[in-house]
Amino acid sequence: MFERILIVCVGNICRSPTAEYLLRHRLGGDHRAQVSSAGLGALVGHAMDATSLELLREHGVDGAAHSARQADNALLRQSDLILAMEKRHIAEIGRMAPEVSGKVFLLDRWGAGADIPDPYRQQRPAFEHVYKLIDGAVSGWLKYL
Repeated sequence: MFERILIVCVGNICRSPTAEYLLRHRLGGDHRAQVSSAGLGALVGHAMDATSLELLREHGVDGAAHSARQADNALLRQSDLILAMEKRHIAEIGRMAPEVSGKVFLLDRWGAGADIPDPYRQQRPAFEHVYKLIDGAVSGWLKYL
């Protein structure tokens, strides 16, 4: 049983908070897992990107409370499962905290095993595409959580 799930991207304002709030919503209030997110180069203190937030709202999920935070060794170590958006994020996490490498996986592990691209500063269609990828990847993890 994973009690502390951390989802990681770069800025922690688009992909990882979208996955965090979507996974938390899908698991429901009765689930024991604590789902959070952080960035490898976080825009600390920033709210979720407006387009990401809008897409979540359109799907019945409220991410308005999000505040970006930086991933650090302590946060990585205390997590039971770390889900990254890209293979290079997994490598960077491995360099930061080699002892956590056994609990770091690609968010899309149960799908195509593909990187989920960063829609930051792109138009809404890019965010819609990324939302669909995240939605499918989150669904793939549900049976393992």
